[in-house]
Amino acid sequence: MIGNDVIDMMQSRQESNWQRKGFVEKLFTASEQLLISNTSDPETIVWLLWSMKEAAYKIYNRQTKIREFIPHKLACTIISKNEHHATGIVNCPDYTYYTKTTISKDSLHTIAVMHANHLDNVLEIEKKNIIKDENGIPFLTTSSNVLKDVSISHHGRFEKVVIIDHK
Repeated sequence: MIGNDVIDMMQSRQESNWQRKGFVEKLFTASEQLLISNTSDPETIVWLLWSMKEAAYKIYNRQTKIREFIPHKLACTIISKNEHHATGIVNCPDYTYYTKTTISKDSLHTIAVMHANHLDNVLEIEKKNIIKDENGIPFLTTSSNVLKDVSISHHGRFEKVVIIDHK
């Protein structure tokens, strides 16, 4: 299973004042809030953590068919980070998801998977041959009518459609 989230940094600056009262407390655990307050670049960390939560939530929703607002149940740990990439883990009750994020000045793009080795097999594809089930969960239909898990994310100027290529 796969999830992904893309954030248009310019649009986020225009539409989401992450510094307003209550925003960080509403979305992030105590340890995540500490991470945000102790960094020299809190804006990037806020959107990195949010993107990790969103990508992981897409897998959680696919697994459980439960739609709920649970940002505090999705606890993020950043394993490594430099100016262009980050890796992490998102823990949710009974589930662990592994994330990889590409960071640029214009966007953040996070991919989440259930098995860390699947991060090496992610492909970005065109948005075609996509159907959604009764829960709104997207699938890619192949030429042999096989359904494959696909994750779609769009924000502002960016759209990402990804699958795991099980070679």
